[in-house]
Amino acid sequence: MITSGTPRTLGVPAPEARLRFDTEGQEVGGGPRRRLLLVDDEPAFELSFYCGTCPLLFRRLTGATERLSLESLQERLTGPLGDLDDGGVIDAFGALLPQGEYRPLLLEVEPRLVVPGKEGDYFSGEQVATWGVDQFWGLPEYPRTPYYRTFETAVDADAHLYEFVVPMVPPNWNERERVEEYVALMERETVPTAVAMSTLDVCLPAVDRGDDYFAHWGLTHFLLDGHHKLEAAAMAGRPVRILSLLALGEGLAEAQACARLPALRARPRSARASAT
Repeated sequence: MITSGTPRTLGVPAPEARLRFDTEGQEVGGGPRRRLLLVDDEPAFELSFYCGTCPLLFRRLTGATERLSLESLQERLTGPLGDLDDGGVIDAFGALLPQGEYRPLLLEVEPRLVVPGKEGDYFSGEQVATWGVDQFWGLPEYPRTPYYRTFETAVDADAHLYEFVVPMVPPNWNERERVEEYVALMERETVPTAVAMSTLDVCLPAVDRGDDYFAHWGLTHFLLDGHHKLEAAAMAGRPVRILSLLALGEGLAEAQACARLPALRARPRSARASAT
């Protein structure tokens, strides 16, 4: 299921936001600047390069050390969020974000936990099929964090959408007792709600060097609330809802691509045909 809201202005001035986007200066030799997601002014994730021809990236940095849950909303989010304006959740989490335009999306997913380099890893699988391994290191990109895969579908013959949920802290930091509580809750058919700030990156190599040349649309949900819920859902094979606040001005995607997301996300799930 997907419920899509209209874009709206959320957030506070960037210096006051707990999360914000930033850039570092050019790398040695005039290379592309690093795009960063900061938490409390500390670099938490390195994001895809501005060029759009480099591989999709979300690499955990040393500033990703805490969850951003709101205690006042924990009980409300224990069950399914009914609609996008339910209980002021959007405004409450919007106050953590830098001021900008966001499209709210309410998604239901069945997450699958992936460890980099292991079975199902996008970075050593689909990404390598298009970009090959890193020309300097001779290795796939490495996100430095386990993450969840939730959905994928064809955009068209030359583009494919991949969806990821990225925890702010790795699952082994979660409290085992709370994870088990959510597993038990889900086994009683409850569908809890997580909250994320999301970006859309569209990446395509400038030169075809891989085995499968196509544009990768990466819908990445950076988890604010729901770390225990996502792990529990992955363990139990049960669904969880995600309230996504899609940052329209911060990803590597044109406005037209962002506008297509609700329709694409409502399509049946399908793997890349040439990769099967």
